[in-house]
Amino acid sequence: MPSSHLTSKIGLGTAAIGRPHYINIRQETPDQFDLPSFRKKGIEVLEEAYTQGIRYFDTAPGYGIAEEMLINWANTKNDDNIEIATKWGYTYTANFDPNASVHEVKEHSLMKLNEQWEQSHKLLPKLTTYQIHSATFDTGVLENNGVLNRLGELKAKYGIHIGLSASGTQQAAILKAASEVTYDDQPLFTAFQVTFNMLEQSVLDSANKLRNEGKRIIIKEALGNGRVFSNQRFPHYNVLYELLEQLANKYNVGIDAIALRYCLDYLDPYVVLSGAVNHEHIIQNLKANNFKLLKSEVEELSSFGRTTEDYWSERKQLAWN
Repeated sequence: MPSSHLTSKIGLGTAAIGRPHYINIRQETPDQFDLPSFRKKGIEVLEEAYTQGIRYFDTAPGYGIAEEMLINWANTKNDDNIEIATKWGYTYTANFDPNASVHEVKEHSLMKLNEQWEQSHKLLPKLTTYQIHSATFDTGVLENNGVLNRLGELKAKYGIHIGLSASGTQQAAILKAASEVTYDDQPLFTAFQVTFNMLEQSVLDSANKLRNEGKRIIIKEALGNGRVFSNQRFPHYNVLYELLEQLANKYNVGIDAIALRYCLDYLDPYVVLSGAVNHEHIIQNLKANNFKLLKSEVEELSSFGRTTEDYWSERKQLAWN
């Protein structure tokens, strides 16, 4: 398995630089979409992230042009400290159409795995982690012996971590089921990408157990799809917003850095993914590396956790934008 050389526990997730739409709360009005300009900006974000010390990059074929950009960009870097994680199982279908009704299609078949590996393997040797994209019980992927054996073969041949990303109300159950899957009498999955933030803490116990067993925990959606930022649509978070503002002023950082630092201090993951889309976002996000929250502050922020049902019900109401 690849050893860790990361100097920053903040990595870059590339969903928002690879396609123009994401499930989020828009903070600003985007320019009219232009693919060449969008691609150019995406490369600039990758370069800026690298310049600022980020060495872990997460992508997927379902993220529009993100994986293709990473393949081309990574080939220009002679740096063994770069780690790239990608996923398989989603196909991007919106074709950059702002009015698309369907943005992505999930398929956890052996055929889709082999098809997407043909492109994703070009990330080698910087590819360290290959993940099932949004594993669920519904697709039966954790019981598909053809898929599991193929992943085991890739793990053995290339010495990479096999992992999965999880979302939804069954995250903790997915982690438990995946942790019990073996290949050649060893755990198949050694990397787990989970949704975790001050509002969604359902994987806390499961993730702590896996981390203590030496598995990698990667946190996504640390900003709750934008819900940690003050918003009149969510008056039930007003007390949380006040606390976040106080902490941001105390540490002289933005609320984004407080949210990222919370994940680092509470769960101690392998990496927390930033969803930065420009220079300023990267600079502000990375300020999370410069301080630590007090234990009492972590506990106070944790008190705002929702039930997993409430959290994901609210998330479903967020639009692609």
